[in-house]
Amino acid sequence: MTSSIRSKSSVLPSGGGQALIDPSDALILLLDHQSGLFQTVKDIPVADLRRNVEMIAKLASLLNIPVITTASEPGGSNGPLMSEIHEHAPHAVYVPRKGEVNAWDNDDFVAQVRSTDRKTLIMAGVWTSVCVMFPALDAVVAGYDVYAVIDASGDPSEMASRTSLARFVPGGVKPTSTNALLSELHRTWARPEAAELAKLYGLVAPNYAAVMESFQKAQAVARN
Repeated sequence: MTSSIRSKSSVLPSGGGQALIDPSDALILLLDHQSGLFQTVKDIPVADLRRNVEMIAKLASLLNIPVITTASEPGGSNGPLMSEIHEHAPHAVYVPRKGEVNAWDNDDFVAQVRSTDRKTLIMAGVWTSVCVMFPALDAVVAGYDVYAVIDASGDPSEMASRTSLARFVPGGVKPTSTNALLSELHRTWARPEAAELAKLYGLVAPNYAAVMESFQKAQAVARN
């Protein structure tokens, strides 16, 4: 069964945080973000998709959340993984597969997930309807609390994406977005990483970067 217990560090005296992701129990799985598959994505601009995945990699490094990556047939037409993931999350562990479409069919991948002793899985990948859907549903059955980051994933059509969402929810997978994920793990500005976290909001919401720039300029003018 999936545990709903959150660590004391993530729950405020008011009780706030009990329904949210506990960073100390989270594991990020980035599945099949491959250059060939990117060319088939039609439900989100590929530039936005890549930027959102980059944000997740940076967030994982900033908050010390483990990351596992994998790819289906990286030597074939699906292409290699996007380089930004391991560039911004150098601690990420890559697990090669032996042709399995569903990462959860690969014993090495499942063993790596289990070795972390973390029960909250945050998944994103290409395609949403296959590379995220299949392991996400299997992980729920295996007792994990599973979140699917929809805008860090991509599908060949809007129909495929909508169908994925319709199957996720009754299957126990919780859809989320990069902006929600960032805010949920961030939780408070009263933390030493606040300035670096603020930069990540500029990735998931580029207009927010303009807000920060105008605020900083106004402060500089006021000081002078």
